[in-house]
Amino acid sequence: MIYINQVFQYTADSQRIRIIEIEESYVYVVNIDTTSAMPKRELFRHLEIELEQGELLMISDPFAKAILDEELTSVQISKRDEDWLTIEKFILPNMKELLKKTGREAKILEIVADSGLGKTKVKKLLSRYWQRGMNKNAMLPDYANSGGRGKTKKLSNDKVGRPRRVSVNGEYRSGINITDDIKIQFEHAINKYYRKANNYSLKDVYHFILRDFYSDRYKENGEVQYRVWETNRIPSYHQFYYWFKKNEDPKKDIEFRKSAKDYELKHRPILSSSKIETNGPGTRFQIDATIADIYIVSSFDVNRIIGRPVVYAIIDVYSRIVTGIYIGLEGPSWLGAMMALDNMVTNKVEFCKQYDIDITEEQWPTHHLPEIIIADRGEFEGYAVAGLINNLNIKIENTTAYRGDLKGIVERKFRTINGKVKQKAPGAIQKEYRERGDRDYRLDATLNLKEFTTLIITMVLHHNHKIIDKYPMEKEMVTDGIVPTPISLWNWGIQNRKGRLRTVDRNILRLNVLPRGKATISRAGIKFKNLLYGSKRAMEEQWYIKLKNKSIDIVYDPRHLEKIYIPNDHGIGYETCILLEPSQQYKLDFLEEVVFQQQLRNELEEEERSKQVQLTINADTMMEQIIKAAEQKKKKGLYQPTSKREKLASIRDNKAIEKEANRQYEKFDLSPNVAVQSTEVKGFPLKTKLEEPLEKKQSSRLMEKLKRKRDEEFERDE
Repeated sequence: MIYINQVFQYTADSQRIRIIEIEESYVYVVNIDTTSAMPKRELFRHLEIELEQGELLMISDPFAKAILDEELTSVQISKRDEDWLTIEKFILPNMKELLKKTGREAKILEIVADSGLGKTKVKKLLSRYWQRGMNKNAMLPDYANSGGRGKTKKLSNDKVGRPRRVSVNGEYRSGINITDDIKIQFEHAINKYYRKANNYSLKDVYHFILRDFYSDRYKENGEVQYRVWETNRIPSYHQFYYWFKKNEDPKKDIEFRKSAKDYELKHRPILSSSKIETNGPGTRFQIDATIADIYIVSSFDVNRIIGRPVVYAIIDVYSRIVTGIYIGLEGPSWLGAMMALDNMVTNKVEFCKQYDIDITEEQWPTHHLPEIIIADRGEFEGYAVAGLINNLNIKIENTTAYRGDLKGIVERKFRTINGKVKQKAPGAIQKEYRERGDRDYRLDATLNLKEFTTLIITMVLHHNHKIIDKYPMEKEMVTDGIVPTPISLWNWGIQNRKGRLRTVDRNILRLNVLPRGKATISRAGIKFKNLLYGSKRAMEEQWYIKLKNKSIDIVYDPRHLEKIYIPNDHGIGYETCILLEPSQQYKLDFLEEVVFQQQLRNELEEEERSKQVQLTINADTMMEQIIKAAEQKKKKGLYQPTSKREKLASIRDNKAIEKEANRQYEKFDLSPNVAVQSTEVKGFPLKTKLEEPLEKKQSSRLMEKLKRKRDEEFERDE
């Protein structure tokens, strides 16, 4: 219920209000934290809803105090009584009009005229009366706020301030009784401050409670300040701590302070095991990758450090045997996972022989497909997974993000591997952060990739024959005398449990796990990533003519683009395509390098195209200027033919004249600077026909030809 003079606090902004009047379906409230405040009318039901939803909390009255007149000074009593007399004489009789906003200002002006007080004084008395409990002591002056706050005081040897009180009348008091309303305040503070990512301590939350609910507020230098109440009016920290522990919800606290993932990963109850979800070998395999805690060197030069390798492992959940591994520099990515899946179906005797390790089939008998693969979301959410699901009937179960515990078996194996590596191998990471003066462990790197792979294989062989601690043994296993080693559990499970083991040809698996893409058939060849390929089948069946511009599905290895593969329609075989001569320059490149080269070329061409636009505009402008000048020159020409026929008939002769002129201009002279010596010939006149100008000579010769031609045409016409 809501009663007059109750104090409430909003959870959103910590605003505190007092109920000063209830009138039918409305209530009048006033903000108790402002210097001057007038009442506001609110719906009664509105406040009830806010209380029910936890948006409004009932709190202790901050102005409710038991003050005896004997404890007050004569000045305090005098000021209180004087102001209270004004309240009784002028304000209480007009309270009904003062509560309502309409007409309030006019009524205040009447009181000012009748009392002789200033308007500010009247409003101040009204605000103090409503804000501080509507009683006589509400008129007490705020001497407690005086005293030179913030100024340095000169202290004597005597203790200043109120003496500490160990007890009051012989009764020790450490706090107040914790009521239901105070419990609601505690719950609000826990949700607002403790269950946040800020990671506030319980002590911090307790201080926030005192600040929000058990302190006086005042302004100093324009800033809101808080003064905590006396000890006998506030709950103690021990009371708050007791209540918190009594109602503690660890799951909720961890999820809000950390995250739900952190709770599931580190704090949830472990009431089951991974083995319960399996019914034999091959039911479930777990796959995961980690970056090994060791630096390795190049196989070409031991003085070159190449970083840390990636280790992929696949483990059978039922028997804990390692069914596939990959140690390399690919990943964590689909390429690394693809290599691990390829090793999963590989004969391990042949695999170990590549690293000079001789084993028998019984020492590592796994080369099978599982029914289900449990993996991370990253690698096993791509397009290449479809081949595993559709063609090999392998179900993929992706764990949620940051939930390594859902692949606990393989995760635990990685911890064991990294622990052994740190103990034995040079170049291993010994601690996350080196201190000043520590030797850089990277400089100790000694093993190359093949040697490190041999090391991992040795550890895997040891693991497959090692007793598994805390393995949930079945009664039949104990009866049959089975020791819980991965090899024993694998062999016993195959004989006595259903399991889901299957085998597959290695090339078929590769065809299903390699990335897929689209290629286009053109006259130039089969085009993929702007590279051109050809095949024997394409030539025999005339694809380049009949299937031009058709898109086909292909399979490729991004590390080896010299070949791509076209799966056959029945899904068993494939057609191999080889790079054609125009694309041979890329046969040793990775896909990333080819894509980069193409992107670089496109960027260069795009950059040049912006320049080409300006060049085109300039060229067009120059062409227009040349044409315009030629047109103007033509208009000013000296020789104008008399008719169109004459103009067209002289084309051949005009060309001959122009050709002779061009020959004189275009002729080669290899020694233009060598002067020609003149030869004196006696007995001849100084001027001969040979000395006539060349142009005149050529012109007269052509004129003779024209005259003859004209005479011939004239005679023909006659």
